[in-house]
Amino acid sequence: MSVWLQENSWVDVKKYLDGGEKLVIIPIGSTEQHGCHLPVGTDTMVAIMLAEDAAKRTNVLVAPPMWYGWSPHHLALPGSISVRAEVLIEIMYDIIRSLHIHGFNKYVVINGHRIVNISWMQISAERAQRELGVRVKLFDPAYMSKELQKSLSYGPVGHAEEIETSQMLYRHPGLVHLENAKDNPIQPTELYSVDPAFYGDTLCYVPSTIHDMQRSIDVAGGTTGTPSKSDAQKGMQYHDHLVEKLVRVIETLKANN
Repeated sequence: MSVWLQENSWVDVKKYLDGGEKLVIIPIGSTEQHGCHLPVGTDTMVAIMLAEDAAKRTNVLVAPPMWYGWSPHHLALPGSISVRAEVLIEIMYDIIRSLHIHGFNKYVVINGHRIVNISWMQISAERAQRELGVRVKLFDPAYMSKELQKSLSYGPVGHAEEIETSQMLYRHPGLVHLENAKDNPIQPTELYSVDPAFYGDTLCYVPSTIHDMQRSIDVAGGTTGTPSKSDAQKGMQYHDHLVEKLVRVIETLKANN
């Protein structure tokens, strides 16, 4: 039986549920520009690779990935597709509701789009828990790797920076064109940081406007950070750390009825 829901028949899925397992992973990312060196599907690929690796270790199913997220600021560059947050709330809810009809009651939603998707995911997850009586956990790489950032000497979370690029170098090296990468070091801003690992006082994140995106486009083709520091070995450490944490989340959720 495949870990991917879409690769199984309904008979296979029924056997999975009849066997007592009620948990499913939902990988969600985005399709948006990732500088000149990464594919526009990077965020969804990250969610897919984490979901698949953890599912194989825990024997749980993975729902088909959602390739779209909330990316209004990235519409400044071609290839980006942004779905309105209010629509995404309904889509995620309907996915959970559909699976719940057949007996799934525990969900781990993996957010490959990092901070931007979180707000609408929280709204959708709360509604599902309240209206359907299910349990939903949101797994976000930026929040789940804070303990690792210093040891890997990564800079702060940006966009298409060394963190994302290193993980892609590890798992999808053929899709990374590091020779095209352009650095755009993140400059400190008074009372503001996007990075979840930032310890100082900060304003909350609000997605940039297309106009605001123009500076990073002019400087580095849409990149924020220093992808030139990317390293496949560090990408492996980062990826393995996230998979270990994801496995723990799944196993804990499976054990608590």
